[in-house]
Amino acid sequence: MAKRKTAEASPVAEFEHSLEQLEQLIEKMELGDMTLEESLAAYERGVGLYRNCQVALEQAELRVRQLDDPEGADGTPSLASDDL
Repeated sequence: MAKRKTAEASPVAEFEHSLEQLEQLIEKMELGDMTLEESLAAYERGVGLYRNCQVALEQAELRVRQLDDPEGADGTPSLASDDL
């Protein structure tokens, strides 16, 4: 039974899921048993998965930066001091 994605899946979970799918897709493409049409569709899917991974990594990087520098670039607190 396939797992359902929740509407509130974390960026980390999305990254891991996309990366796993991308790895499986690459393995399938490396076998060389796909038609040109299948290869093009797989490549297109791979680009989408890659972009999902990039977005998730950027979100994770932003979270780390916010934790390291709660004042933010403009000098305004991004986290309330009461939250610490």
